[in-house]
Amino acid sequence: MKFCDKLLQLRRARRLTQKEVAAACGITRQTYSGYESGDRYPKKKETYQVLADFFHVETSYLYTENEIFIEEAGSQYGSRGMAQAKELVSQLTGMFAGGELSDEDREAVMRSLERAYWLAKEDNQKYTPKKYRK
Repeated sequence: MKFCDKLLQLRRARRLTQKEVAAACGITRQTYSGYESGDRYPKKKETYQVLADFFHVETSYLYTENEIFIEEAGSQYGSRGMAQAKELVSQLTGMFAGGELSDEDREAVMRSLERAYWLAKEDNQKYTPKKYRK
């Protein structure tokens, strides 16, 4: 289930408006509306935490597998790694748009490509100058 679908489901279960949720979480209604429509995602981890606390769920519940992958890439390889991971997810999402793959097959392909990304990053470490290695 996507982040936007999870938010919508949680909000409707509590019978709240977007305006009420946004005000309680300290964000604008337009921003929250963008989250629910799938047009935008929180830029900061803290926003995920605020939303999770408000809806009384774990933060990990709000993340999709793609978002977890992007966050891990960012934490391990900085902003450049995060940008590369976002680009990879974006390209793969576009590649599957309108396709005939089942959700399970699509997720299996994504997991395989994520593993390939991590292996490539690990393999490329040997080409990084010593002064830039962690």
